Amino acid sequence: MPSLAKILLPVDFSGRSRGAARYAEAEYTAATTALQQANDAVAQRDFRLALNYALESREHAQNAARDAADNRARIRGEVERLMAEIAPLLAQASTRADEAERARLPRQTVREARQSLTQVNAAVQKAGAAMKSEDYAAAQPLLQGAKAQIETTTASLDEAVKSQSLRRRR
Repeated sequence: MPSLAKILLPVDFSGRSRGAARYAEAEYTAATTALQQANDAVAQRDFRLALNYALESREHAQNAARDAADNRARIRGEVERLMAEIAPLLAQASTRADEAERARLPRQTVREARQSLTQVNAAVQKAGAAMKSEDYAAAQPLLQGAKAQIETTTASLDEAVKSQSLRRRR
């Protein structure tokens, strides 16, 4: 006997390919749960209940597809905005590291800043690869972390320059 999903549900559960499992997890889970309940009802030969679950599953699947498209577009916009914000921040932090080296800040301070910026570059590269493969949900936390790390590194360099200039004045 064919499964109920094949008979009643023209909704393609390859919503995964549209990102439903990732971008609309609650609706996708509800759809798959209702589909399983429909199949269980068919196995128990309760076809009315099976039909109700199948229709519920279809509705959740359609909602999941719509929500996934909306959430994916929103996250994509956020990721693109973050990437645009990070580029000048990274250039600015690199310039500050160069200035710190010329100002003869302690080598450890400059080395830590350079290591941090290297880590940021690696995270940005990973995020860029994720964006290229259209995995915006993976790119977003990478870029958020990179932005925070750049800001922390820049602040520590600024603080080190400020404290050194205070020492020189004394």
